[in-house]
Amino acid sequence: QVQLVESGGGLVQPGGSLRVSCAYSGFSLNYYAIGWFRQAPGKEREGVSCIMRGDDTAYYADFVKGRFTFSRDNAKNTVYLQMNNLKPEDTAVYYCATDTAPFGCEHAIAVGSWDYWGQGTQVTVSS
Repeated sequence: QVQLVESGGGLVQPGGSLRVSCAYSGFSLNYYAIGWFRQAPGKEREGVSCIMRGDDTAYYADFVKGRFTFSRDNAKNTVYLQMNNLKPEDTAVYYCATDTAPFGCEHAIAVGSWDYWGQGTQVTVSS
């Protein structure tokens, strides 16, 4: 049974940092890609970052490049999204998801129809 559980969201001031986590079970990152998405109120869900199966290199959407870092701890079955220099427009519910992503991360992030999703964690950037 595939499970993804996000945590670590909260309120942070503009320019601040926050790290959200996604604990996963029921699948292996050797066979599945894992990604981060976000959805702001009144907006469509958008892809943030992705790591392909069996790979350590992350793909990032242009709007987070240089500010967000995707990492993973295989021993803990957990992935992280370190978010620095946060902006009010980063306010959203952040979700992790997993999928086989047969055409690669960039395509999978753009399409957004991943197989399994977590429940999300709220990130609010405000002074």
